[in-house]
Amino acid sequence: MRFSSLGEVQAHLKAGGQMVDVVDAFLERIQATSHLNIFLETFDAEVRTQAEAQDKLRDEQKAKLPLLGLVLAIKDNIAYKGHIMSAGSRMLENFRSVYTATALQRLMDAGALVIGRVNCDEFAMGSSNEKSYYGPVKNPLDPERVPGGSSGGSAAAVAAGLCVAALGTDTGGSIRQPAAFCGVVGMKPTYGRVSRYGLLAYGSSFDQIGPLSRNVEDAARILQVMAGNDPQDSSSLDVNWIEPKSLSRPLKLVVLKEAMEFQGMNPKVKAAFESRLAHWKSQGHTVEVRSFPLLNSLVPTYYVLSTAEASSNLGRYDGIHYGFRSPDAHDLESTYRLSRSQGFGAEVKRRIMTGTFVLSSTYFDAYYLQAQRVRRKIREATDSLLQGADALVLPTSPNLPFVFGENDADPVAMYMEDAFTVQANLAGNPAISLPIAIEGSPLFASVQLMSDRGSDEELLEIARRLA
Repeated sequence: MRFSSLGEVQAHLKAGGQMVDVVDAFLERIQATSHLNIFLETFDAEVRTQAEAQDKLRDEQKAKLPLLGLVLAIKDNIAYKGHIMSAGSRMLENFRSVYTATALQRLMDAGALVIGRVNCDEFAMGSSNEKSYYGPVKNPLDPERVPGGSSGGSAAAVAAGLCVAALGTDTGGSIRQPAAFCGVVGMKPTYGRVSRYGLLAYGSSFDQIGPLSRNVEDAARILQVMAGNDPQDSSSLDVNWIEPKSLSRPLKLVVLKEAMEFQGMNPKVKAAFESRLAHWKSQGHTVEVRSFPLLNSLVPTYYVLSTAEASSNLGRYDGIHYGFRSPDAHDLESTYRLSRSQGFGAEVKRRIMTGTFVLSSTYFDAYYLQAQRVRRKIREATDSLLQGADALVLPTSPNLPFVFGENDADPVAMYMEDAFTVQANLAGNPAISLPIAIEGSPLFASVQLMSDRGSDEELLEIARRLA
């Protein structure tokens, strides 16, 4: 019994199937693919009990659960009361959350069942899922290659058919890039459309929870339930979800000249992207090339600001309040020093140190304040690019999934994986990644669509048409 969408599960239930059988089928498949190191933990007994309870509901009660049948995996940095949330780190090994994230609670109230938590780059810092304390996730399309990051476990779980959908988090592309590498759909909402309450913070002005699924329809249904104001998150927007009108007119799409000329883009990615643009043109859509001179400023700006926020947010993990405490510590100073040096992995420490540097009094104006000024220009330029257009179109990643260890010696090469994704985070716009099949290959290229802030509903409708 295999299911690839929420619609398929709901059709199975409508025909008399049992939710507990659906859950069992997914649990069996998770066990059979354990070598991929996708799940850190499954909640077997709990999710089966919840499924049995749903099977006992009357039809009218089931009708009130719009996401009945949604078997969900959650990234290991999203709070679920009573369950471990380690963020892929030794620092929070065996830490149990005392509450549930608002976004997750809304999905559960709508009928979703959480089958387990999935692996991720430590504290969501990475583009390959090689940075987890619990070992790397393998790409189900080719286990010799990375699944992308930091939500690599979420993307791999969907691609391998281990759940109907998964929740990931996106700070600079961490939903969309692994979705691209695993050949699934991944969406980063407008900043503030989904509550961050219960999301372990990395970069607070960037982070967003979003869905990964096999199709746009499931992503839309999940986002619709999650979205909405939350009193627990002051950055959440008080905007109601409005079902978009069906689009029948030709779309106007914008492509960046600098992205098409990007040095180092994989030829197969470029060819697949250009082929997709040609296909859309043949359908009557307009594709206009516009210039964006700030493209090369995106990654430096993002890493100055995001590491500064990480340095601040991760200061709480000190070996005193909670989290890992070094057994080698013998006084206050050694407790701080050893707990943080032993509890954090190399990439997390690199970003904390970078963030501390750019926030230092000597370099604050030259780096942090300057990056904030550039961020404002990026936001304004993005608004200008989208004027009169339905969506901005980019490859999601300049590369195909790379083999394990390929970028280990060069952190900058790894950071450039975010070249096309960080713009949406810096500007706060919604963006969605759609897979593009490559003939004769198990791997996928990808295309990313970005629209105006707050236009998540319209972006999903555009994605439906273009997928």
